[in-house]
Amino acid sequence: MALDAAMASRLLRPELRIINVGLAMFVEAPEAHGARVAALDWRPPAEGDRATGLALARLEDDDRDPIGRTVAAANAIAVERLLAAQPLLTDVRPARDALGLGERQLLHAGPPIAWDRMCGPVRGAIVGAILFEGWAADPAAAETLAASGAIEFAPCHHRGAVGPMAGIVSPSMPVVVVDNAAGGTRAYATLNEGLGKVLRFGAYDASVLERLAWFRDVLGPSLSVALRTSGPIDLRTLTGQALQMGDEGHNRNMAATSLLVRALAPSIVRSVDSATAVAVLDFLRGNDHFFLNLSMAACKSALDAAHGIPGSSVVTAMSRNGVDFGIRISGTGDRWFTAPVGVPDGLFFPGYGPQDANPDLGDSAITETFGIGGFAMAAAPAIVRFVGGSASDALEFTRLMGRITLAKNPSYALPSLEFAGTPTGIDARRVVDSGIAPVINTGIAHRLAGVGQIGAGIARAPLSCFAEGIRELAATLGVPA
Repeated sequence: MALDAAMASRLLRPELRIINVGLAMFVEAPEAHGARVAALDWRPPAEGDRATGLALARLEDDDRDPIGRTVAAANAIAVERLLAAQPLLTDVRPARDALGLGERQLLHAGPPIAWDRMCGPVRGAIVGAILFEGWAADPAAAETLAASGAIEFAPCHHRGAVGPMAGIVSPSMPVVVVDNAAGGTRAYATLNEGLGKVLRFGAYDASVLERLAWFRDVLGPSLSVALRTSGPIDLRTLTGQALQMGDEGHNRNMAATSLLVRALAPSIVRSVDSATAVAVLDFLRGNDHFFLNLSMAACKSALDAAHGIPGSSVVTAMSRNGVDFGIRISGTGDRWFTAPVGVPDGLFFPGYGPQDANPDLGDSAITETFGIGGFAMAAAPAIVRFVGGSASDALEFTRLMGRITLAKNPSYALPSLEFAGTPTGIDARRVVDSGIAPVINTGIAHRLAGVGQIGAGIARAPLSCFAEGIRELAATLGVPA
């Protein structure tokens, strides 16, 4: 029907309100004429890929479809195990004993990768670990050894462990032992070194090696004997308290570290000589990030209990090695689905910028995989001053992550959201269907080994990993390609 001038004028009057479902450019003309436009956050499922979309449709919960029933039942089991997880800090032991690491074996963060593809910080950390173990006399010899094929590299995840940033674990390094009392799973992580020049950012000078030796000879054994005196420490309760005190369990661990030290201090004082107790407590007091590695192991122990359930679309690992981003899905076993990893968006320290940054790395995204870290930003609005954004952004991130998860964890209640639990159980189907990528709080490492942290920010998981995982999950259930 043709519009006369009067009708057109009424339709395009300034108070006109429009909902846009489509490209952003569609709103430019109406906005130019004063219209109020609300853009609907919608995109085609599976980014318009037909094969992935068809696979996704067969995996949806549907009581009339045996495949749909299988997926729904498998995910219910996975979520039940995640919510029931009760991680306990039980010991600190050398990786040689705890993980069975032998001579010339090193673990790294992220999915599998060979020496010739490793980024600068990971290579630097490997050099440091070789020097620490005494397998080479100097950095040049360590690099030659690493490149020779004589070192066996494997992901931390393949040994039930996790490591921040480079994530390097060598046989002599002490690791925390975390037992999931409800799920019968066990996970490990190295001890956190603090900030500055540290191995996880690829540094390997004398100060780094001296600290690692002190961890091996003093800190690790002291914590082990203290835990034997105190008994296991309930990390679920401690983390829940910390979330209500302003932590989010990844980039901000001030409250959790303080609670941990309060729990350990009496046993440390009773278990070791006074000089050692002073040194250990001084180190813990000065390292607000110490709890991070325990948080990672706690999340790993919970997620491993939900791994390997046939038909489940729950994501059980997200990790990066500075080159590749990888995920694992419960129902597809130990296969990694990978894509190139990008540089996080965030704030840089003075003198640095995106051109200096290494692409994202580390196993610490295990916290987001479980439902804390970036998924719990509503608990820690102060974190946005470190990673960029506003307090309202922190709330919105948590709400948004609720759209790609299957449950809320009542053990981790968020006061700012009326004590709702953190979004838990990333569903690869919902990620692919919505196009909402999991958000990850992260530090930003310099691309050169040893420079260290140059900022912090927000990373997003690449969607292609999840699409590939959905196609593979469908294949395991007999859905035609």
